[in-house]
Amino acid sequence: MNVVLLSTYEMGRQPFGLASPAAWLRARGASVNCLDLSREPFREDAVRAAEVVAFYVPMHTATRLAIELIAPVRRLNPRAHLCFYGLYAPVNEPYLRKLGIQTILGGEFEEGLVSLIERLSSAAASDGVAPKSQPESVISLARQQFIVPDRAGLVPLKQYAHLILPGGEHRIAGYTEASRGCKHLCRHCPIVPVYNGTFRVVQREVVLEDIRRQVAAGARHITFGDPDFFNGVGHAVAIVETLHREFPALSYDVTIKIEHLLKHAEHIRTLRETGCAFVTTAVESVDDAVLERLDKGHTRADFLAVVELFRKQGLAMQPTFVPFTPWTTLESYADLLAVSSEQGLIESVPPIQLGIRLLIPAGSRLLEVQEVRELVGAFDEAALVYRWRNPDPRVDRLCEEVQTLVHRSEKLGRSRAETFRRIWRASQVARGADATPIPEAAMVTRAAIPYLNEPWYC
Repeated sequence: MNVVLLSTYEMGRQPFGLASPAAWLRARGASVNCLDLSREPFREDAVRAAEVVAFYVPMHTATRLAIELIAPVRRLNPRAHLCFYGLYAPVNEPYLRKLGIQTILGGEFEEGLVSLIERLSSAAASDGVAPKSQPESVISLARQQFIVPDRAGLVPLKQYAHLILPGGEHRIAGYTEASRGCKHLCRHCPIVPVYNGTFRVVQREVVLEDIRRQVAAGARHITFGDPDFFNGVGHAVAIVETLHREFPALSYDVTIKIEHLLKHAEHIRTLRETGCAFVTTAVESVDDAVLERLDKGHTRADFLAVVELFRKQGLAMQPTFVPFTPWTTLESYADLLAVSSEQGLIESVPPIQLGIRLLIPAGSRLLEVQEVRELVGAFDEAALVYRWRNPDPRVDRLCEEVQTLVHRSEKLGRSRAETFRRIWRASQVARGADATPIPEAAMVTRAAIPYLNEPWYC
């Protein structure tokens, strides 16, 4: 069976969501081509020869890009069985079925992909017809026994994001996952409609062997893509301690909730001592009323407490935000900028994070809230979101201006500090406020902050 696994976007990382199922399918005798269109051209020859084309859709942007490829793939190979798998596949099932997608797999998708290939192979061998409705679960939360990802045929690691360290050293960055899903039920999170409070671990030795092979391929830094690295804190700490013993010069980064950083504060030091370069944490807002609506599980004070803990431990933090929501005001946005400045976080926040607008996808827990149901419009299938507008049109205009500023700054190569200054000014103009300068004490040089050289989008 000839299979194409296709990724459109994975935040500058070599996709685990291709490498892991590739190993499973090859172990069952399938011929697998992995195409990462964020780093290589669309290979028509591979698509023409495929009996199955499976699109990996771990996020909103990746899904929209994948949908644009359905028609071209159909034209090239009308006989191919089309599959969408990953986080955004099951929540968009009705629309994807309408577009002609035959198999949809979410959650723990490797076993589902194997089942798909085996039933299609069986039907072909017996000259039978595969069932019109898929027998595989659309969402599987099975406890899988993982195998080591097979990265053969993927674009080399050196072509993906690099870590830039203080002093200017560039390190090739690998990527792996030690767990999936999440224990928490944040209302805006796309993981919740699929995993609903469940998380699953990738066995420790599989994670470590995957990293060993990436180190052998040139990686000097590893990004752990777990939604929350401390969902299983014992599992996580055991991995990084073993990793540090084997590769003491290897650095890594992780994503951890504010709530978990407070609960397991003793392990902030563990992270630093085992080579963690920075921690990404989804702060989302510094407005307690918004945090409560999102059911984030932390407060503004909690965030500031974690900033102080990191400062004391000498570990870098990379906060992420959803600054534009239906409840954002011009004053609350200005407050977010002021907090970022006062806490010395300007260089720690990729400018795109200051322009993110809340996405309300299909299945979002936000739709459980009457207030949200009343403010959203009809579901926009093409955009894969429920549309909403801020009650104050000036806030929506500011959002558009900030996004334009960020994209223009990226094209012109402006520094984070210069981009922040422009956003700061735009915010003040929108409020009709005096042009108060940013406190220079808050401006930390970019050279002092470890960072990956590719910003990410939702």
